[in-house]
Amino acid sequence: MANLRIENLAKNYGETRVLSDIALSVEDGEFVVLVGPSGCGKSTLLRMIAGLDAPTAGDIYIGGRLVNALAPAERKIAMVFQSYALYPHMNVRKNIAFGLGVRKIPKAEADAKVEGLLSLVQLQGLGERYPAQLSGGQRQRVAFARALAIEPKMLLLDEPFGALDAQVRVELRDWLRRFHDEHHVTTLLVTHDQEEAMEVSDHIVVMHEGRVAQAGSVREVYDRPATPFVAGFVGGANVLRGQMVDGRVNVGSFDMSMPNGTSAPPEGAAVNAYVRPHDVTLTKADADSPEISVARVERMAWIGGHVKLSLKLSDGAPMTVEMPKSEIEALGINEGDLVLANLREAKVFVEDYSI
Repeated sequence: MANLRIENLAKNYGETRVLSDIALSVEDGEFVVLVGPSGCGKSTLLRMIAGLDAPTAGDIYIGGRLVNALAPAERKIAMVFQSYALYPHMNVRKNIAFGLGVRKIPKAEADAKVEGLLSLVQLQGLGERYPAQLSGGQRQRVAFARALAIEPKMLLLDEPFGALDAQVRVELRDWLRRFHDEHHVTTLLVTHDQEEAMEVSDHIVVMHEGRVAQAGSVREVYDRPATPFVAGFVGGANVLRGQMVDGRVNVGSFDMSMPNGTSAPPEGAAVNAYVRPHDVTLTKADADSPEISVARVERMAWIGGHVKLSLKLSDGAPMTVEMPKSEIEALGINEGDLVLANLREAKVFVEDYSI
């Protein structure tokens, strides 16, 4: 059963349309991540689900119940923000118990629940501290515990790790995914971090200009992008421009056949090929290499076990390639070298036509 169902949702601020025709369904216990460029409407959508903003049109159902007219407290939803929003004059225990007091939960029951939540978010022994005495990661765990105290039907997270340093961010998102696997609270997360989105989510919703560009599993969205925008946005693909020549995809110095069983676009049609950086292999060029096929390594960045190479193709176009460090070392490739690039896979779009 869908815990959340959204139908034809729209939002205007004055004459400015922020969201249009949003349709979305989230099953009970799913972890769904909303991604997209700044200003695409991710946080606005989350706020409308929470009841903090009213829709201009359309309907929101939670647990099969229409909630458009319900106040936030009546929706049984908890929301965690990037800013923590903790009460600085309250210690950790009182921050976590705040929502329980509002709901007039008996003190003994509330105290027991707070103890359980302190253990759940791995803050045992810190209940008497105040927010200023905690690290950023610990404060965000308190925010999670406070949200979970009211036993929400749904957890809404708006860039909850955005203010944290990289290592704490990784640790906390690992904890969040483990927590979800154990407790199965329906969760919607807004993030700009695509690696984060792919690591923690069951499904991804890619938004663009106030609409859902594509929704599906991580692999589906990554491997089978539905639009040129999704192909370019998810995974940071290179975009190579070219045309159809003799039934083949000709992009710069690359010439690719059409996938088996796929009809070719018209002869001469303009095409864009979207190529992931890890879908390119390199070999060193030699004296017999065709000049048109040779690229130059402009820069190399060594990132852990991988190397990110910035190439300049023979037509002057840039290309980014990522390869394992061991392969680069075995090939003996260095900055300034001439190389041959081979495309393992590309997604090609011709206006509204895709293959």
